[in-house]
Amino acid sequence: MTSSENDPGENQTISGGFILVGFSYLLDLQILLFLLLLVVYLLTLMGNLLVSLLIILNSTLHTPMYFFLVNLSFLDVCFTTSVVPQVLVHLLVEEKTISIEGCVTQMYVYTIMGFTECCLLAAMSYDRYVAICHPLHYTTIMIRQVCAKLAGTSWTFGISASVVETMWLFSLPLCGSRRIHHFFCDIPPVMKKVCDDTTKMKIVGLTVSVLFLMVPFLLIILSYVCILSTILKLPSTEGRRKAFSTCSSHLMVVTLFYGISFFTYLVPKSTSTMERDQMISLVNSILAPMLNPLIYTLRNKEVKGAFRKTVGKCIFAHRWRN
Repeated sequence: MTSSENDPGENQTISGGFILVGFSYLLDLQILLFLLLLVVYLLTLMGNLLVSLLIILNSTLHTPMYFFLVNLSFLDVCFTTSVVPQVLVHLLVEEKTISIEGCVTQMYVYTIMGFTECCLLAAMSYDRYVAICHPLHYTTIMIRQVCAKLAGTSWTFGISASVVETMWLFSLPLCGSRRIHHFFCDIPPVMKKVCDDTTKMKIVGLTVSVLFLMVPFLLIILSYVCILSTILKLPSTEGRRKAFSTCSSHLMVVTLFYGISFFTYLVPKSTSTMERDQMISLVNSILAPMLNPLIYTLRNKEVKGAFRKTVGKCIFAHRWRN
């Protein structure tokens, strides 16, 4: 069953929640998508939780870089959990509804994690900049208090921006059809339900998106310009290779995150379609959170060494008990 966003006779105020149309158009393929998303979601949870546990349990990984990585893993788990479990349920049921309160909560969590990750990636690039460009002063600059302030500032900015946008959106009157042609409560589809003039909010929303995408991105670019300049000045090829390898994982994560984000939020909406927007949002919600722990483990000798050490301890302890 399909319906336009402005069905005749449905101009009343929305009070009973929304119907998330989501992937209803896929019909029989919804079961296949359910199985695929379930596997990816479980891999995302296991990968991020495993990385976090390895860092917590191994004192050799108690460094600023891995402190930020634990924050990133927590962000990724919350980011994907804010969307995927509900999508899994809606793929199995006929009535794909969400309450107003549930919609607000989902939007809060999703936008907080997205905004915070932008800032956190910039903080991680600063850590790599200090490690490579000022290695002799690294331990005195990146002390525990500085790392905590950088992470805390990232969370504060992310929460503040999310609260402003979400509270403003849901303070406006919502009316018309309850049907949202998306699989979760993102800001653009919900904004289409606002009865009032949304020009100011669109301007503020675009400004916030540009600020939280472009300012951290420019800081990351600046950090890597300095990093690259320092690496090229190193006398040996081996030294340059080792220096670059310490920041290659972060660079891959940044490329993945910002590539998807730019494509999602800065591409003109006139060129987009409902199906394309949904698929991009789905990739954004599950692909980066799943790949981030793989990138940091498969390309990191310290994490792989910590994994072997932890597994060895577990096996030894099990054999000793028996």
